[in-house]
Amino acid sequence: MPVARRSDYKPNFVETLCRWGYSCVLVLLVPFAFAHLALKGSTKSKDGKHRHFERLGFVTRPPKENGYLFHCVSVGEVVAASCLIKRIMSVEPEAQITITTTTPTGSARVRDIFKDTVHHFYLPYDLPITMAAMLKRVKPKMVIVTEVELWPNLIHACWKRYVPVIVINARMTDRSAKRYKKIGQLFNPMLAKLSHVCAQGQRDHDNYAWLGLDKDKLTLTNNIKFDQAVSHTDTASSFLDIKRGERPLLVAGSTHEPEEKAVLEAALSVWKVSPLFRMIIVPRHPERFETVAKIIEKYNLPFVRTSDVTSIPEDVNIVLLDEMGKLNQAYAVASFAFVGGSIAQRGGHNALEPATFSLPIMMGPHTFNNPVICEYLEDCGALTIVENATQISALLNNWIENPTKGEQAGRAGKRVLQNNSGALDATLACVRRYLN
Repeated sequence: MPVARRSDYKPNFVETLCRWGYSCVLVLLVPFAFAHLALKGSTKSKDGKHRHFERLGFVTRPPKENGYLFHCVSVGEVVAASCLIKRIMSVEPEAQITITTTTPTGSARVRDIFKDTVHHFYLPYDLPITMAAMLKRVKPKMVIVTEVELWPNLIHACWKRYVPVIVINARMTDRSAKRYKKIGQLFNPMLAKLSHVCAQGQRDHDNYAWLGLDKDKLTLTNNIKFDQAVSHTDTASSFLDIKRGERPLLVAGSTHEPEEKAVLEAALSVWKVSPLFRMIIVPRHPERFETVAKIIEKYNLPFVRTSDVTSIPEDVNIVLLDEMGKLNQAYAVASFAFVGGSIAQRGGHNALEPATFSLPIMMGPHTFNNPVICEYLEDCGALTIVENATQISALLNNWIENPTKGEQAGRAGKRVLQNNSGALDATLACVRRYLN
């Protein structure tokens, strides 16, 4: 097993005290978090009820040691990391891949993408003893964190054991950078113990540099999601017997409260002009499927759930996609896309997914999760910002009445993907630097 080089950094007394103070606070909170998981029933799945003990460090050993440990928070991070994981699996077929997540939806996405070819468990709570136990069982040669989750005790435990930690597709918003700056005695040691950060955009690169990360540990690779989207192979020509182009179809993907109401209000206006217009609503979280169904019922509109049908009746214009992992199948047959989390103040979800299928895209004003991607798409005319139902309906009517405009916007988004690929190779090069 190659031994990673460790920097000469030594945390001072105050920094060490801050990390232990942070750990003590977590010790007090963990019993409540553990009880909440049990009461919520988040582990009532085919994984078995025992899985909540993984949060305490009781994780299963992988079939082999000396592999890669990827941490992905939830669905978005799993999807973003998947192309790098698949590349590593192709060049190192014997390497053990372990993936940790923090949410059941992330866990389900790991199974959907990788089946039983990877080892998976929930990331333990960030306590010294739980992280030490996890690393002792897994014995990884490298830990790769996707996008945002930096845990002081995880990083410290890896640093002590000479296990390199690399952050890929790293995101650091201006807001987060300012917050981390205020807790520098806790955050700065994490930066010193990281092996490398692969920033997904110039903003993220600059913010890590501003926080004090050594320039030799920082690379602007650009966003790996560009490559993930370009390599997407799910181009099914039909979904629920829908043929693309037969009727104008909006897919409202990854929606949050109050976005379902906004698109439903918009649809009521569009139907006055285009009665054949259809819409598929895809809530971001499965626990909201029933809530969204009740919202639709309040409008007294006929709708179907994808889990109940194999095709859509001609007289039904609203579809609730209440199954995980099928959003891209819906985008594949859509005419237009609304990307959620953007009218709701969640920072906006992945606009590259609909761009893969050459769809004109609309989002709300809150796009701070992926500002570079959204800026590129907006500048080329692929993305239009909307703030309410009135603006959504006006834009839909414009695209329906002038199909050429929507087609031009869709092609522009596809070109953005093609022109910004390359982050995967740059990221893999950074990873391989720390394997010797």
